[in-house]
Amino acid sequence: MASLDGKVALITGAASGLGKAIAELYAKNGAAVAIADINQQAADAAAAEIKAAGGKAIGIAMDVTNEDAVNAGTDKTVEAFGSLDVLISNAGVQIINPIDQFAFADWKKMLAIHLDGGFLTTKAALKYMYKDNRGGTVIYMGSVHSHEASKLKSAYVTAKHGLLGLARTLAKEGAAHNVRSHVICPGFVRTPLVEKQIPEQAKELGITEDEVIKNVMLKDTVDGVFTTVEDIAQTALFLAAFPSAALTGQSLVVSHGWYMQ
Repeated sequence: MASLDGKVALITGAASGLGKAIAELYAKNGAAVAIADINQQAADAAAAEIKAAGGKAIGIAMDVTNEDAVNAGTDKTVEAFGSLDVLISNAGVQIINPIDQFAFADWKKMLAIHLDGGFLTTKAALKYMYKDNRGGTVIYMGSVHSHEASKLKSAYVTAKHGLLGLARTLAKEGAAHNVRSHVICPGFVRTPLVEKQIPEQAKELGITEDEVIKNVMLKDTVDGVFTTVEDIAQTALFLAAFPSAALTGQSLVVSHGWYMQ
């Protein structure tokens, strides 16, 4: 069985959704986890739940687009737990609009959170992972949209494609320091982020919410079923616990067959 005994993980956007599910599973499998989120109160609450269940966790306020905040939060993680073995770059938002109506400010916000956030958290983590070639694993939360495009999501698709390039470059650079990297690419997971998209897409496309689910979100899956947060958490556990660099620089699609590599 996968085990993260004695490992330390920093997970961004971990006060809810996918990040929270990963943090909880990691803690159950022996890791000390830093719950990083832009909402300090929510991060503390998520950490308290893990501690109440017998795990090790701290809450950290982190705006992943702010280099000082990222560096401070990463340093705080190491101060609390002594090391850093796993980074999950998961923080993300969604804004949908056609390209011709997409505000430049929204475009910049999307790329800042997904791509700048991925870069800044990686750079901060490598300070500790590279030291004495200690090593570690960096996992980016991509999407099927790291490989496929959808209408109304130009910034999101661009950002998620970009994470593939960052992960693959890190796999090559980090190998000498025993650092591996991966991108998890979920299909639609019914998180608050996705729930918000259902009425938005229904309005933009002029269809019902049920039609958005059936004919937009799940139409290309093999079984018409949403991917679950548990599916993604188990994938993140597998990647973090994998014992060697035989598996690095990879993009794992978890989507009920929506996209097949």
